[in-house]
Amino acid sequence: MSTGFFRVPEPVNEPVKTYAPGTSERKELQNTLKELRSKEIEIPMYIGAEKVKSGQLQKISPPHDHQHTLGFYHKSSKEHVQLAIESALKVRLQWSGMPWEHRASIFLKAAELIAGPYRNKLNAATMLAQSKNAYQAEIDSACEIIDFLRFNVFFMSQIYSEQPISSPGIWNRMEWRPLEGFIYALTPFNFTAIAGNLPSSCAMMGNVVVWKPSNTQIYSAQVLMEVFLKAGVPPGVINLIYPSGPDAAEVVFQHSDFAGIHFTGSTAVFQDIWKRIGNNIQQFKSYPRIVGETGGKDFIVAHSSADSKTVAVALSRGAFEYQGQKCSAASRAYIPSNLWPEIKNMLIEDLKSMKMGPTEDFGNFINAVIDEKSFDKLKAYIDQAQQDKEVEIIHGGGCDKRCGYYIEPTVIVTQNPHYKTMCEELFGPVLTVYVYPENEYEATLRMIDQTSIYALTGSILAQDRGAIVKASELLQHAAGNFYINDKCTGAVVGQQPFGGARGSGTNDKAGAKINLLRWVSPRTIKETFVPANDYRYPFLSTENL
Repeated sequence: MSTGFFRVPEPVNEPVKTYAPGTSERKELQNTLKELRSKEIEIPMYIGAEKVKSGQLQKISPPHDHQHTLGFYHKSSKEHVQLAIESALKVRLQWSGMPWEHRASIFLKAAELIAGPYRNKLNAATMLAQSKNAYQAEIDSACEIIDFLRFNVFFMSQIYSEQPISSPGIWNRMEWRPLEGFIYALTPFNFTAIAGNLPSSCAMMGNVVVWKPSNTQIYSAQVLMEVFLKAGVPPGVINLIYPSGPDAAEVVFQHSDFAGIHFTGSTAVFQDIWKRIGNNIQQFKSYPRIVGETGGKDFIVAHSSADSKTVAVALSRGAFEYQGQKCSAASRAYIPSNLWPEIKNMLIEDLKSMKMGPTEDFGNFINAVIDEKSFDKLKAYIDQAQQDKEVEIIHGGGCDKRCGYYIEPTVIVTQNPHYKTMCEELFGPVLTVYVYPENEYEATLRMIDQTSIYALTGSILAQDRGAIVKASELLQHAAGNFYINDKCTGAVVGQQPFGGARGSGTNDKAGAKINLLRWVSPRTIKETFVPANDYRYPFLSTENL
């Protein structure tokens, strides 16, 4: 068989479709939405080559229309978790032994399937089950997952090409081996792309995966699984199951072949997982890789030199796109006193123009929060803010869950920069603003750095370059993704690799080569062509005097 050094296609970010009135893509997506809404589907587990049904059905409904039924999924037990692990381990050697260019080809095909025949289905599934509007679904469940797959293949080829130097008579090589065991992928509800990337990035590097998505993302997760299988991912390489978190943890973190976790979710859950792994460390064949992107309390700070309209738009988009349910969403803002009156008026004007309702109506900017638990949590914060004397709600505050989990875009202005909605993660359409004295910019920056345990995203808006330099310096550890004169959301694969530190995670940067390096274990190989045949070194020879 002929072989070669293979060059993968140069990745390019997937163009974002507009879904503007009169476009063909708008009509096609609307038709797909109608089709999916008209059906009730039954979603099995995918364990090895089997579609497994437990008989314990759980209803799936749109968050914006919780009386409607999209389908049901089969809940998993501990036994299903064990079966998924066994299925993964059964194919581990075969999958890791597949030539890397064929693994690359499989995931490049998956990208093309999503870009083409599966685009509308995946977008529509995300819109219905996660309550994303058409644009938010497009940049997520189409473009970002396509980008993850294409760029990760490219990064994989770069990793494999990184080789050590060799001395005369010696050939040094580096093998980038997959981990010895299985990877546990635990994925969130809010980004279909993240749900697809966490298992696929590990599998791409030759690993086998047990994948547990959020219960509120299963509807689109099964579309991703359909794509992976159609692209040629062998059965058992990625196993999709739906157990409770405690049931999964009890099995996964006790298994000797547990090799790593790829996680996106809450800080508290991640910390508990880390503890479990540490407590069980003697049971594992190797030290597990722990990779996690967790919470955020993302900030926007404006300098007195900032353009007011730019700040207002950064706030309205950064805080309220996808109902603030982005890891990167602006949740706290620091606005100088000289600009606040103008920014306040502009922001309220923007918010008043935002329509709220179901995703099927393309005129709605705001949709529902993900579920009743989230709704109740957010409502409790808003209710408390309505009672507290040190804060004022200047817009929104309305909450209604009669037909969908709707929370109005809400802006709280506080006199206390350490008020709880300035410090605690809310994960919803609630923005808290602190108006600082315009001459206390540097002190405010220091306060921002110390206010929250998180360090995911943040942005500085200013025309004064010195103010930008100062913010970049004092906030260097406050955000893993830092934006200058922009909102603090919208990271693009290959352009702004995503991740934060402190309480926000391990900062292993999804959308970069850094992340893929976590899923391989290098082996250094030294080959000597003419080995020594005498133990004696020249210095041992007798000198001729």
